[in-house]
Amino acid sequence: MASAARLLFVHAHPDDETLATGVALAHHVAAGDEVHVLTCTLGEQGEVIPPELAHLDADHEDTLGEYRRDELRGAMETIGAHHRVLGEDTRAGVASRWRDSGMAGTPSARDPRAWVGSDSGEAVAAVGAVIEEIAPHAVLTYDSHGGYAHPDHIRTHEVTRRAVAAVAEGSRPALYGVFTPRSWAQEDRERIAQLESEGHLAGLGWSLPTGNFPPSVVDDAVVTHEVRDESARERQVAALRHHRTQVSLGPEHTFALSNEIAALLPGREGYALLDPGTGEPLPGAPQGGREALVVRR
Repeated sequence: MASAARLLFVHAHPDDETLATGVALAHHVAAGDEVHVLTCTLGEQGEVIPPELAHLDADHEDTLGEYRRDELRGAMETIGAHHRVLGEDTRAGVASRWRDSGMAGTPSARDPRAWVGSDSGEAVAAVGAVIEEIAPHAVLTYDSHGGYAHPDHIRTHEVTRRAVAAVAEGSRPALYGVFTPRSWAQEDRERIAQLESEGHLAGLGWSLPTGNFPPSVVDDAVVTHEVRDESARERQVAALRHHRTQVSLGPEHTFALSNEIAALLPGREGYALLDPGTGEPLPGAPQGGREALVVRR
């Protein structure tokens, strides 16, 4: 009987793990694998959706990070994954080493604690220490564009790939990036439009997605691995209920962020192996389609 695989998912803020990789998280937990999530900041600069919690944000009490840490705990307990925040030391009363940088061009990015401006040596060493402790078979994070070009996501990709590259080749974990095949993204938009036309989204005040896809949407051939699991999607939805400051859930597996643009949880996720040296996806889509994301043991 094969032993359990160890997987480490590295994300920038609470909720990123469940939105971007929740299907893989829940799928591998159910398969008996040892699943870990490392979150690099507490998401202190996030926009708060529920009006009754608006006082938590950075422009008011600036206590959102602590609240989102509790949201992360609830979400990961629902999925069953181990979780930690980078630099957290509960005995010393330290919640995290680095702070959410906010969106590109915002004043919060100039905060000396901001993740986007972290000292590279210190940041890579901190992530590397977690990799050394867990000794995962695979590390999973964003692509080089950070999914949708959020500065903290890009920084997380950079630091993670460099930490993986620093591991001796004989024991180096596989490095995967999250990608969406363009055909899937188009199908998801068509499904959302169908749900809207059928009245499922009525009264929510959400708009339909338009314009260019984010940079993590790529040619289908780039995406070499996938996870499809309907039961994992249900656990993903259950976990997202804990991230209520950042995510509004709708019918038929829809959701929206603070921008109130309808999005879909399709029950499938795409991945590709990355070159730790460059961060770029490795070529070689398997003949006949994508492989299931089955990590070597």
